[in-house]
Parts: sequence; C-alpha cells; structure tokens
Amino acid sequence: MKRTFLLISSISIFVLSAFYQKSDSEASMPKEKLSDYQFFEGNGAEQKPAKGVLPYSLNTPLFTDYAEKLRFVKLPENQTVAYNATEVLDFPVGSTIIKTFYYPNDFRKPELGRKLIETRLLIHEEDGWKALDYVWNDEQTEAFLEVAGDTKEVSYIDANGKKKKHEYAIPNINQCKGCHNRNEKMSPIGPSARQLNGVFQSSIGSSQSSVVSGQKSDNQLTNWQKMGVLTNLPAIETVPKAAIWNKPESGSLDERARIWLDINCAHCHRKGGPAQTSGLNLSIHETEPIAYGILKTPVAAGRGSGNKKYDIVPGKPDESIIVYRMESTDPGIMMPEVGRKTTHKEGVELIKEWIKVMK
Repeated sequence: MKRTFLLISSISIFVLSAFYQKSDSEASMPKEKLSDYQFFEGNGAEQKPAKGVLPYSLNTPLFTDYAEKLRFVKLPENQTVAYNATEVLDFPVGSTIIKTFYYPNDFRKPELGRKLIETRLLIHEEDGWKALDYVWNDEQTEAFLEVAGDTKEVSYIDANGKKKKHEYAIPNINQCKGCHNRNEKMSPIGPSARQLNGVFQSSIGSSQSSVVSGQKSDNQLTNWQKMGVLTNLPAIETVPKAAIWNKPESGSLDERARIWLDINCAHCHRKGGPAQTSGLNLSIHETEPIAYGILKTPVAAGRGSGNKKYDIVPGKPDESIIVYRMESTDPGIMMPEVGRKTTHKEGVELIKEWIKVMK
C-alpha cells in the first residue's frame, strides 16, 4: 500500500518533526519517495547505482533475519573519504550510506527473483548523521518513507531448499538512533577499513557485479584509492582485515567469532555505546578476556541471565549467558534487542564452537 505524508499518522509526524528539529544548522526535510534521491538508474528495484553511487560489501555483515543486503555509498561531488585504521571510514558531510534489505524467492536460484523489503539511509548532514527508512511497496515499484516502523511477514526458500516464513521487523527512527548511538551521536557501523579490506562480494541475485567489472583491483580499498575516492590509505598489507565469519580459510576460529560479535553486538557493547554500563565490551579492539565476557558476571541482566553466572564460561557454551541470549527470541531476553525476529543458528553455532574450545 502506498504511503504518503497525508497517510502518516499523527504520531509519526510528531516523531519526524522532533527528529528533524532545527539545530545549529537548518536540517533538511526527508523526501517522501526513495526515487526522489536518484540513487539508482531506471527501475529502482533493479538497484543499479547511478553515477557517483558506489557499491560495496562487508567481510562479515550484521545478521538481520537472514535478509540479503545491497550496500552503496554516495559521496558529494569532488569529495573523498579519509582512511581510518580502527573505526568506520571518515565520510564527508553530504555523504549518504544506502542499504537495501531483500529476500531472494529461492536462495538456491537467484534467477527466480527477489523481494525488496526496505532501504535504509544514513545521511551525513552538517549537524551529524540522520537515519531514514524507506519501505518498498508490494508492486516493487517504489519505496516510501516510514518513520514509525512496521512488521512484515516474509517467505522464501532457504539455501537448504526449505520453505521459510517469519516476521521481519522494520525499525522506527528512534530504534535506528539506538543502534547507531556513539557517545550520544549517531554514527555508521559497518564500513570500516577492516570490513572493506577484501574482494567485493556481490549479493545473491544482485546485479552489482556488472557495476564493478571495470574496477582496477579486486580489493575494495585499493579500488577506491585508484578511483580517487579514498585518501591516506597505507600499504594494503598493513591494513587490518576482518575475517569472514563462515569461511574458516579467512581466519582462525577466534578471529571469526570475535568479528561476528563485533559487527552484531559491539555497536552497543563498547566504550561510548548504549550498553557500555554493562561492562561487557565486544569490540574487536578489546583485548582483556574478562572485558569481552570470559568469566565475567553480569551487571544487571535480570531474567536475561537465565540464572547463569557468567557471560562466557570457557568450555561450556550452554552455561554461558551470551549464548542463552543469542538463542532467545524473547524480547526481554534476546540480544541484540532489536533488528531480528529469528535466531541466527549458524552464528550461534560459531560462538558455541569458539567457547567450547576455550581453555
């Protein structure tokens, strides 16, 4: 069903106006339709990026109910991205990070098509980053601004040939702010140097591979450098590289488990994050075992602890709070708290294996 500003509820209007109130500079009002931004050429559902819109992929992405994602960034004209060795790259004011969530009709057969669910934008304005969400209509002809969030039922055939049907949560603006909160300011999560340090991975059913065919290197960072987009990139051999969580050849079990926790949990569980008071720091940069959960008692997990004593018990995943919360879909227990309705079974198995072999 088409959404227009006239159909947005009074609550949604209040949320939108509060979020986009004037600050030090005049905040730009969001557009009603995704197509108004002209990020894509022709039929927007084909997700063919327009000139100046760069596709990218992450080595280990965030889990979102098994949805596939198409990622892009649009930079302001004649602007570049500054290299950052530890955090997300320093995208200039005027940049937009674009992420479209979708499900192939059949994960085994991408040629059978896909259904786009939503496209999330992070827009870098003078007074900081702002989040917007656009929900695709059933006809797949347009995505319309949604500020109040929604829940949709999705169905597809998974990679094992099984029919799947479950709810998919579309976040409201405040939930976007919650996950992207860094020291009370909104910040991107995914596109760091370590996550971009690898070969571009075209998503299932995506047409993006044709977009990057003319790039001069297989590595995304060196591509961007040669295109004049990325500055201050050191020798690629010295750049940190995130493991691919489900590819053992890409890194050790410890490296793959830690990066899974980093991308899925550390946007909150880190210094400056919303969950820093828990004392649990799941950032890939944390080196103290107790800080990232080993034999660490919870500060105030409530029933989320499941009557277990420690976040991680070496050798005993079933006695570890972190596994208990990852497996749960109870809103009062599960972690992450938002962004999923299902359990990432493969991710849980990775973390269980990691804990099982701990000395």
